[in-house]
Amino acid sequence: MSEAVAQAKLYAEKLRLKTSFAANGKATYEINHAIGTEGEVDAFPSPEKLWKRVYGSGNEWLDKFSNVPFEDFNVTRQPLYYQQLAVSNAVQAIAEEKQRVLLTLATGTGKTFIAFQIAWKFFKSRWTLQRDSKRQPRILFLADRNILANQAYLDFGAFDDAALVRIKPSDIAKRGEVPKNGSVFFTIFQSFMSGKDGEPYFGKYEPDFFDLVIIDECHRGGANDESNWRNILNYFSGAVHLGLTATPKRKDNTDTYAYFGEPVFIYSLKEGIQDGFLTPFKVKRIQTTIDEYIYTPDDEVIDYLYTHYKHATRWLKFVNIKQYKNHIISDGGDGLIQNIKINKNLERNSIILLQTIVMRELLW
Repeated sequence: MSEAVAQAKLYAEKLRLKTSFAANGKATYEINHAIGTEGEVDAFPSPEKLWKRVYGSGNEWLDKFSNVPFEDFNVTRQPLYYQQLAVSNAVQAIAEEKQRVLLTLATGTGKTFIAFQIAWKFFKSRWTLQRDSKRQPRILFLADRNILANQAYLDFGAFDDAALVRIKPSDIAKRGEVPKNGSVFFTIFQSFMSGKDGEPYFGKYEPDFFDLVIIDECHRGGANDESNWRNILNYFSGAVHLGLTATPKRKDNTDTYAYFGEPVFIYSLKEGIQDGFLTPFKVKRIQTTIDEYIYTPDDEVIDYLYTHYKHATRWLKFVNIKQYKNHIISDGGDGLIQNIKINKNLERNSIILLQTIVMRELLW
């Protein structure tokens, strides 16, 4: 029995269980991890008794969420155990009317897939802020890079096409208005903050339009008190805010944890490697000479690009530098460059000097 008890405790720790059991056909041993007691019992408790022990007297929305099965994409993509735990902890927190929820999971562990499963449960149970089941929820997925928003759009593919909306400034310009017909909306902070005559596009939605706002990579500034992106979260302050991050709490991201509170679920890089879901890595240090380069007037300027940000003209220079053999991007400044396409067939020995911060997926 001792080996079975040790194994039960190991599984319970891995699955974050409050109760586990060990049995050998003659005796049943119960371990209550919540209060730290253990010992032999006459029989297994009923599922109803265990459910009440874990979740209390009952919660209508928690029951509804639990009755919606995980979407497995025709058995092609089953949620892993920690993904199920992350979803369960998040929906439980929201069922208990928590307005800000944080999930911290290592890069590569499927945070977007977890966000999809949460949205799926809300959609199928018809959860909204009003909690009256009269309509489908409206969900906003916010990312800070187009590649992440596009990937999330694809990961939510189990929804009907009509339910998914990709918010783009170019589409808004053509339509003359922001899209509102849909259930799950995807965009990036930069697009949502842009707009005609200095009026951001997010302001075209009613403050209570969205029921849930999912902030991908929320440690990158959305929860920072001084961040311009914070204006979006403040505007939709009535919605539930679900933050996704791979960054554990540390001195340089305390704003994230101050905004959301402690994570309702954590899955670390170490756990991912130990479980075999992530690949161990080795650090290889290399030294470059890029920091040694200083532009001088005798360097050959081969092209210019212009862009506008905050009513100021910014410039870029393509410089032909003989000692560099690859295309190198050097960032600096405090602006943003949007909607720029650079010819990829540049001189092989070119270095690109940018006076502003560049969204790399727009360039390459």
